Amino acid sequence: MSKPVFKILTIVGARPHFIKASSVSQAIREQANLTEVIVHTGQHYDAALSASLIEELNIPTPKYNLGIGSGSHSWQMGTMLLKLGEVLAIEQPNLVIVYGDTNTTAAGAIVAAKENIPVAHIEAGLREFDKNIPEEINKRLTDSVSDFFFSPTETGVKNLAREGTTEGVYHVGDVGIDLIHQNLSRIEAKQKDLAAYGVEAGAYYFMTCHRVANTISKENLAGILSIFASLDLPVIFSIHPRTKKAIETFALTHLLAAENVSAIPPIGFWETQTLVRSAKCLITDSGGLIKEAYYHKVPAIIIDTQTEWIETIEEGWNHLAGPDPVKILELIRTVKKPKRHTNCLGDGTAAQQIIEILYNYLNAKS
Repeated sequence: MSKPVFKILTIVGARPHFIKASSVSQAIREQANLTEVIVHTGQHYDAALSASLIEELNIPTPKYNLGIGSGSHSWQMGTMLLKLGEVLAIEQPNLVIVYGDTNTTAAGAIVAAKENIPVAHIEAGLREFDKNIPEEINKRLTDSVSDFFFSPTETGVKNLAREGTTEGVYHVGDVGIDLIHQNLSRIEAKQKDLAAYGVEAGAYYFMTCHRVANTISKENLAGILSIFASLDLPVIFSIHPRTKKAIETFALTHLLAAENVSAIPPIGFWETQTLVRSAKCLITDSGGLIKEAYYHKVPAIIIDTQTEWIETIEEGWNHLAGPDPVKILELIRTVKKPKRHTNCLGDGTAAQQIIEILYNYLNAKS
C-alpha cells in the first residue's frame, strides 16, 4: 500500500520570506510524499523585492499571487485574511507554513488556525519586547496560534518557555543560513565582480537602511547618512525603495554626494552575499543581513536600537549603535573580528530538520 501524499501550503509575501522559503521548499521537493502550494500575498509588490528573487533563488512559481500591495496595517491584514481564507477553502492543505514576523505571517497563521489547520512558524520565539514595533505584534500573534515553533536560536526557545510554550518547540537553526551554506562556492566565485564597484576585498563598507524608524524620521536618516563624509573607505550603499523615497522627501540627497559613496539600487541575493562577505564591515538595520554577516564572519554595526539576534551580539560580531552618528562612527573605528564564532545560527541543516519533523507528524496522524 502506497503512503499518502500530504499537501503543505506555504504563505510568503516579503523579501525575507523568499530567502527563508528557498531551502525549505527544496527540502519539501526532496520528500516524495509531500507536495507544496505556494501563496504569495503580494505584500512586497516591487519586482526587485519579490518576483526577481523568486527566479534567482529557484523557488517554484507561486500558484496564487493575491496582489495585496501597500496599505495600512489593518487594511493589509484584513484583506489578507479574506483572500487567504478563500485559498484555504480551495486547497484544503494538511499543514500551513509561515515565516518571520510580517503582516503576511500573522494573517497566514490566524486564518489557518481558524480553519483548524496546523500551523508551523519558522523563526518562532524571537522577541524585541517593544509593542510599538509592528513586527513584535506579528511575532506574538503568530506564536499564539501556531502548533510548531521552529526557533533559529536558543534565545527564541527560552522566550517561548517564559511565555509558557514548551510543546512543539524545536531549536533547528536559521533556514536562511542553509541557503548560504549550500551555495558558498557560488558566492565566493562572484568575488571577481568587486572590480565593477571599484573596490577590493576588505577595503570598503557595505550599507543598507530600510527600517520604518529610520525612514520616517528625518533626524534619524540624516544622522545615519551624515557618517559618509567621515569614513576612511569607500561605501557601497544599496538603497531600499522606501529609503530612496524618504531621502527625496526630506531633501537629503546631498548627503549621498560624498566621493566615497556608491549609491546603488536593490541588488540580487547572491550579489548581496558577495558584497557582505568581502566587506570590512557591514552597516545595516536589516535583520537578515545581520545574520548573514555573522555567517560570513564580517562585523556588523546595527543602526537600529534593538535586535533579536542576541547571540551574535554576545559573541562580539554585531554591535548596536542605533541611528546615532557618533556611536556608529566610533564602532566603525574600533570594531575588530572577535576570536569566538560558534555558528550559533545553525549548521546548514535547519530546513531538513523542519521537513523531517513535519513529515513524521503528518504521517503519524494519517
